[in-house]
Amino acid sequence: MTQTTGKIAYQGERGSNSHIACREVYPQYEAIPCRTFEDVIAMVESGEAQLAMIPVENTIAGRVGDIHHLLPSTSLHMIGEHFMRIKFQLMGLKGSKIEDIKRAYSHVMALGQCRQYLRERKIVAVTAADTAGAARIVSERADPSAAAIAPALAAHEYGLEILAWDIEDAKHNTTRFVIMAPQPLDDLPDNRQSVTAFLFQVRNIPSALYKALGGFATNGVNMTKLESYQLEGSFNASQFYAEIEGHPDQRSVQLALEELGFFSSSLKILGVYPAHPAREQASA
Repeated sequence: MTQTTGKIAYQGERGSNSHIACREVYPQYEAIPCRTFEDVIAMVESGEAQLAMIPVENTIAGRVGDIHHLLPSTSLHMIGEHFMRIKFQLMGLKGSKIEDIKRAYSHVMALGQCRQYLRERKIVAVTAADTAGAARIVSERADPSAAAIAPALAAHEYGLEILAWDIEDAKHNTTRFVIMAPQPLDDLPDNRQSVTAFLFQVRNIPSALYKALGGFATNGVNMTKLESYQLEGSFNASQFYAEIEGHPDQRSVQLALEELGFFSSSLKILGVYPAHPAREQASA
């Protein structure tokens, strides 16, 4: 048996994609399921867990909006990222047959990503709270005409049988996770590109955003992500989340962040961490 060295918290039930991500990146850690993202953050901030595995975006569904409103107030730091190919399996009670399945339970995003498969087989999609939870529901209800769409791990967790493998319509379906910890990384590998993630609010002056971002262009710093979020229900106040290639210790990044700070009312570095190899593969 593998000896655990700590705990890593994730949102969802056992058998979910976040659970799989924890096992892939930190197999030596005990993965702790939490009901909400707030619970995940709180568990690490309190010291009950050492790490958090948080999904932030998906190639089909886009960004995970639930997490970004937690970033301004948390004391945690991003220390890494993980790209995971998402695969969905159709699973039912042991002995069930595909031709007997009338309903499939899953999270709304998973159902949408398997829409063509379900339509061709005239299987009714039924929304559940999450994918692994759907597997648990099918197991508990013991209805041979019901199935769940979930990762393969969920079938193992809840004693179900996989009736069809990899039924997702799009084979490029990938989710990016970030790993968060109480302390920032001290050292980054010399042979890896760094990613710096930060939040900022621009000053309420004309062309503030344009001027704030100009320093990245003039200093040759590549910005790979820029997203805006409305603050406190106002259409006039926006907060921006950004990611750039590079480390704050680099002179070009220092100059770009200095110019950003001049035109911003607030700036918070969320983390500096090694870029996942999937970034290089995507840009190749």
